[in-house]
Amino acid sequence: MPSILLPPEFDKVSQAELPRQDDNWQLAAETITLRVRWFGLAVGYVLVNFFGRDTNQAVLNGILTFGAVYALIDTLWSVRGRVFLSNSPLVISLMEAVFIGLLCHFDNGTAAETAFSSPFRFYYFLSLLVCALRYSPRITYTTFALHAVSFGTLTARPSLWNWGNPPDELKTFLLTLVLMGWVTWACTALATLIKSAGRRLSQLNEELKKNQAFLEQRIEERTSELQQSQALLVQQEKQAAFGLLAAGIAHEVGNPLAAISSLVQMLNRRNNDEYTHDRLQMVDDQLRRIQRTLRELVGFSRPATTEKSLCDIHEVIEVALSIAKYYKRKKGKRIVTRFADGLPKLRIVRDQVAQVFLNLVLNAMDATADGGTVAISTSLKSGWLEVDVADDGDGIAAADRDKIFQPYFTTKATGTGLGLFVCRNILEQSGEGRIELRESSVEETTFTVFLSCENIRRHPDVSQGTVVSTEEVHAS
Repeated sequence: MPSILLPPEFDKVSQAELPRQDDNWQLAAETITLRVRWFGLAVGYVLVNFFGRDTNQAVLNGILTFGAVYALIDTLWSVRGRVFLSNSPLVISLMEAVFIGLLCHFDNGTAAETAFSSPFRFYYFLSLLVCALRYSPRITYTTFALHAVSFGTLTARPSLWNWGNPPDELKTFLLTLVLMGWVTWACTALATLIKSAGRRLSQLNEELKKNQAFLEQRIEERTSELQQSQALLVQQEKQAAFGLLAAGIAHEVGNPLAAISSLVQMLNRRNNDEYTHDRLQMVDDQLRRIQRTLRELVGFSRPATTEKSLCDIHEVIEVALSIAKYYKRKKGKRIVTRFADGLPKLRIVRDQVAQVFLNLVLNAMDATADGGTVAISTSLKSGWLEVDVADDGDGIAAADRDKIFQPYFTTKATGTGLGLFVCRNILEQSGEGRIELRESSVEETTFTVFLSCENIRRHPDVSQGTVVSTEEVHAS
């Protein structure tokens, strides 16, 4: 099965995760410890009060109550997500050694021989078990030493140490120490294995989460790329259909117009009165205007070329404006241009850049009400030719500003959501262009197109032109 290539940051778990894993382990071990303690205390109360512990019963209950108070404090700390006396593990071990030793000492009297038969001696094993789970092997073995000393103090009787004929109590004592040592080693080894496996599982879990996030990110990126490709394909198909339609209209309408224009010119050569001559000239002018419009539409919709050439940016903008003037929503709008003087020619794909400006101008017209203004200005700053397209519409909502360049996103009832996306794609694919939303408010919205080439980078800065050209179209 092929492996998935992941970035270097996914090769290993961050070192910052390790302290958090240790904290999680301590809290889990603390939960087990509390259950063991409460279980031991419950068993102790049952043994003392229901199994014939008549001697020192009050003392044993007092010792168990002391242990219950400590367990209650530990439980309260655990509820708050903390470990009681976490920085003093040996203090806990010492208290447990004293606590268990006192229970064994006062169980059924104070004689040493009774301590070896006390069931409370098994508390030492429980203490070593939870210590191995919670702390390091060094702390666990130190705890074993403390418990051995605690258990050894119960043998303060010279007759017990008769090595020639050892009593049963000595055998029980030595066996208990051996078992305590073995339990310490076994629990330490088991706890070390569990901790190691837990850390490894945590690392694998973190790696799995990061890999999952990485894969989800890659899937999201691939999905976005597919959507963009689909959007471009749809736009290209629409342009191709528009080109075929424009060519068909030009062919079907152009020939009759040429015939009519020829007849009008023939009639105009006759000796007509001035009134008839003027009216025929007006007809001929309108026919030429129709033919010019058809040529512009066919020229704009012809199959686009990707070959770059040196172009005058102002001429490209004028091409876009000449197409936009046929847009129905231009009526009642003003087009204001402030073109900088002395701009060098720019090496671009002319048709594609003209499409960018046409989309921006049409969007600006849609955003303005009757009597509104669309302003276009050019300048050259720091090796970039900047073209600002501004309108005095209502602006773009703050929540939508990060989405306007995404395919199929639109705020217009009849919009396709492809205009700005196509603009950004054309400019980015050129390698030397980009588009930004420079400003958007209730007073003005400005998009800036940045273009560059070697000519532009070598040329000094040029500020916006002072000569303002205004074209106003009133609704007819």
